[in-house]
Amino acid sequence: MLKLSEEAIESKLKNLIDWEYYDDALHTDFVFDNFKDCMSAMNRIAFECEALNHHPEWTNIYNTLDITLTTHDANGVTELDFKLAAAINKIVEVEEED
Repeated sequence: MLKLSEEAIESKLKNLIDWEYYDDALHTDFVFDNFKDCMSAMNRIAFECEALNHHPEWTNIYNTLDITLTTHDANGVTELDFKLAAAINKIVEVEEED
C-alpha cells in the first residue's frame, strides 16, 4: 500500500466527516452517552478492523473514543486508512452538522 500525498489526503478528507489529518495520520474522536455505548461501538469497529486486517491506535476514557489511523508499513496515510475511517463512520453513524 502506497502512502498518499498530502494533496490527495486533503482532497479525500472533504468526503470524510469529522476526521482531521496531522502528524502523518487521520484523527477523530467520538463522544457517546455512556461507557457501555462507547465499548459497544469499539467492539463493532474491532470486527471491521479484523476484516480489513488494519488496526487503529485508539484510547477510551469513559464515554470518549479517540482514534488515530495510519499505515505503519507505509509510514503515513494510505487508501486503507480512508477505507477504515469510512467504515468507522458508518458504524458510529456520523451525521453531518448543518
